[in-house]
Amino acid sequence: MYPKHHFLQLLLVLASFSLSFCTYQNDPFPLHHRRPYHPTNYVGNYYNSGRAYRRPTFFPGRDNGNYYRPESRSNSFGIINSARRAGSPSTSQPIFNVDDFGARGDGRDDSEAFNEAWNRACSSKQGAILVPKSRVYYLKPITFSGPCQSDLTMLIYGTIKASPRRSDYEKDRLHWIKFQDVENLRVEGGGTINGNGKIWWRNSCKINKALPCKHAPTAVTFHQCNNLRVANLMFKDAQQMHLTFQKCLNVLALNLRVIAPGNSPNTDGIHITDTENIQIMNSLIKTGDDCISIVSGSKNVRATDITCGPGHGISIGSLGADNSEDYVSNVFVNRARLTGTTNGVRIKTWQGGRGYAKNIKFQNIVMNNVTNPILIDQNYCDQDGPCEEQSSAVQVSNVIYNNIKGTSASEVAMKFDCSKNYPCGAISLRNIHLVPLGYQRVEASCENVRLDSEGIVSPTCSSL
Repeated sequence: MYPKHHFLQLLLVLASFSLSFCTYQNDPFPLHHRRPYHPTNYVGNYYNSGRAYRRPTFFPGRDNGNYYRPESRSNSFGIINSARRAGSPSTSQPIFNVDDFGARGDGRDDSEAFNEAWNRACSSKQGAILVPKSRVYYLKPITFSGPCQSDLTMLIYGTIKASPRRSDYEKDRLHWIKFQDVENLRVEGGGTINGNGKIWWRNSCKINKALPCKHAPTAVTFHQCNNLRVANLMFKDAQQMHLTFQKCLNVLALNLRVIAPGNSPNTDGIHITDTENIQIMNSLIKTGDDCISIVSGSKNVRATDITCGPGHGISIGSLGADNSEDYVSNVFVNRARLTGTTNGVRIKTWQGGRGYAKNIKFQNIVMNNVTNPILIDQNYCDQDGPCEEQSSAVQVSNVIYNNIKGTSASEVAMKFDCSKNYPCGAISLRNIHLVPLGYQRVEASCENVRLDSEGIVSPTCSSL
């Protein structure tokens, strides 16, 4: 090996990338939002409408509304205005403080107080629910249901923590906090939602092979919530997945920190299923599974300015499990940095499935010590025994990889393992430069794929 040569090569790669990283890029799949934009604003310490836009840090550090305001910048994605409208009450709205309904934040269960505060706010013509800072509120599994009489906001300044007793989940092992059938909702504030996941991890079959495999709860689920905004929050140590958007329309998620140990099982950061028009912006995700996972029924998905790792990378899929018919389309991942992940940008489908994953673009991405930086796997098999060979497959097509650079922790830096009967089609490689980390060289593996290239592509497939 020649470490000095590799170090100089890496410096040149990162320097060239930094120039292109800041270049404005148009969205290849423009969205069309469905609702008009008629904002009204908070007053006092909850919202300040008089400040100009500043690029945010991950956390504002204060509770005075000093955070990202999408209405202050150009709307190049088409989704922001619809989600921004969510939960914008009038200036005279009442505040429903959970403490006023009996919450103590002293280690005892506060579920009843949270339920009462929600029900009062939901049945009012206007209002916001306040979770005060500097306190920890323990909750059992809880569902905040709509429809509500008005647009609602939940201001989380303190910490919400899951009950440590697994017996509390006997009625529903799949959910801890669930928001359901709520229109125009905002959940934000700078606080923390802690899933208290350690007790679930040590009882996972992935940690203890002697135990049977059972589901653990998703920490926070938004189900059928339209025109939704989730911002300026930390999600920590989920029981299983941290944050799921399911059957939602028009979602803006920004300035989020999603944190769990790299060895915590199945702790996906943000999971998107059957959801349309969603944008994830300026977020840090460090977990034990996919940083972002996008599965069937999802379309018009944008992920911008994402920092990922540790974890399993940014994944589309898995799709087609148990011979299912799955569809994902119009996905745009732009400006991401992945460090130490077991995959980079990945599309994974099972044999025997049907449907498609199409119109996908991965652009302006830095890989740092990433295994499998670029991967399409149409023979995905996540089970103990071998998977049966089957002829049908989810069709993968119209995928663009543009301006992806950095270091690979695996000798195969780019792998297309596609179906013989349904080969990957219209796969475009533009300005790819992946260099070895711990190897003398990196290579590409390309099976049953139709490729085209533009600019420098390294490593390259023999078919190009």
